[in-house]
Amino acid sequence: MKIIWSPLAIDRVSEIAEYISKDNPRAAAGWIEDIFEKDLILKSSLKMGRTVPEINSKEVREIIFGNYRIIYRIEKNNISILTIRHTKQILPIDEIIA
Repeated sequence: MKIIWSPLAIDRVSEIAEYISKDNPRAAAGWIEDIFEKDLILKSSLKMGRTVPEINSKEVREIIFGNYRIIYRIEKNNISILTIRHTKQILPIDEIIA
């Protein structure tokens, strides 16, 4: 099973890390390491996350990582990381429907 990070998800990681680094660059670096370790966990347990409440699809799931939602889609041979969102943000449906 291969993990694929969408360009949007990579952009979100970069934006969030930049925001964190304004107060604590070391914490931002640690956050980046930790979030990319989550994809290793997904490989071993595809359905560990819950279905995304905004859309009721068994293939689109999320795991909570601190204050963030890592939203991913289970595909035939891949896991696609679609986006990362703060738990207090509204999730635009167009970020997860492709």
